[in-house]
Amino acid sequence: MKERISRSVLLAIVAVGVMTFSGVTVETSMNITFPTLISEFHIGLNVVQWITTIYLLVLSSVIPLSKFLKSRFKTSHLFIFSNVLFIIGLLVDAFAPSFVFILLGRVIQGVGTGIALPLMFNIILENVPKSRLGFMMGFGSLITAAASAVGPTFGGIIVNTLGWRYIFIILIPVLVMSLILGIIAVPKLVQNELSNDKFDIVSFILIVLTFAGLIVGISNISSRPLLDFYVLLPILIGIIALTVFVKMQNRKQNPILRMNILKNGSYSKYVVAFFINQLIILGLSFVVPNYVQIINHSSSSIAGLILLPGAVMGAIISPFSGSLLDRFGAKKPILSGVAAIIVSLVYLTINSYSLTDIILTVFYTVIMIGIGLSYGNIMTKGLDYLSPEIKADGNAILTTVQQFAGAIGTVIVSTIVTKVTAVNPANPIMGYTFALVFLAVISVIEFVVVFSTKESK
Repeated sequence: MKERISRSVLLAIVAVGVMTFSGVTVETSMNITFPTLISEFHIGLNVVQWITTIYLLVLSSVIPLSKFLKSRFKTSHLFIFSNVLFIIGLLVDAFAPSFVFILLGRVIQGVGTGIALPLMFNIILENVPKSRLGFMMGFGSLITAAASAVGPTFGGIIVNTLGWRYIFIILIPVLVMSLILGIIAVPKLVQNELSNDKFDIVSFILIVLTFAGLIVGISNISSRPLLDFYVLLPILIGIIALTVFVKMQNRKQNPILRMNILKNGSYSKYVVAFFINQLIILGLSFVVPNYVQIINHSSSSIAGLILLPGAVMGAIISPFSGSLLDRFGAKKPILSGVAAIIVSLVYLTINSYSLTDIILTVFYTVIMIGIGLSYGNIMTKGLDYLSPEIKADGNAILTTVQQFAGAIGTVIVSTIVTKVTAVNPANPIMGYTFALVFLAVISVIEFVVVFSTKESK
């Protein structure tokens, strides 16, 4: 008989989940506002993209601190602080008099979400019985997946009816309700003993340099040659900062993040699988709507509708796939999901010159079901290889990898499409074919990585 999950744990997960949902919803819905903001604030596309870039940069920099924050502050205090920060960020953006204030609001929201995202999974890992862990981790994945699904649709409707500022205004009462619910439920959770560890400012600067260098450098590839100074220098800075950071953490007795857990081969393989899964999600979210509009000459509303069934199905299947993990183990649902992704991508690649909107809808939906079967289970299974005292480090690394893949996934695929099309502009479909080949190849790598991993005891 399965152990019950207490009401306070469920309410706490919902409270933090609502905040995480809001953060991802704003992230994905803001892409719809780019043309409006360009016109209103008289800025270029290279400037308006910083709305997303700076948010992802802050998110990627804050998430690695989650283990330190968890050891230094009570869960309830972290929740309240992140929630209030997020509300402040929403208010700043809702009433921003200039584009600079929009960026400031995005930075504040990034800090709030960066604390909340790993906090949700830490609450699940520490307070949910092992027999229900797969289901609840799947529920956590459902929250982020559902937000990704509704974000573009939500943003499009709000921009076209009420105006872009209401994207932030509508979420403020939602966050207030989340705050009230969390104040009631979160203090009742299990609380670990707090430490007196000092904040390692040098390590934090190295984290910021790592992600700033890599994200900016990789983002510049889409508009500049591969060997361009503005591509190579940021990437070099990012690699050097990451190398120094890893060496520093391995030498410290109380590191800000235990990087040596990556020496655990099984856990590391699941980190790679998680990274590839996220790349596939972001890559397809670029390929499918652009193919529909540019090659099939369908409208943007049709492109959005094509993505919606798959996004909804992937979100719905996540908790169900967690239940499969609880009953049959992780490998069966994960490998089944990845196999569905491979078959679908291979079909789309072979038939890339004759993909109708209906075919794209069907196979994108199958791929997202495959993502739903594998995504949350990869995270759950990867953490299963770690002892309880280092799961917070493992969760921080996985969540950071997720955001980093999100930051560069679209860039990699869009760069492939752009560069290939530039070589043969008379045949624009070829760019999408090569992008699909790339996604199919990395999905095969993901299958091999998971298949080759030994089962944990």
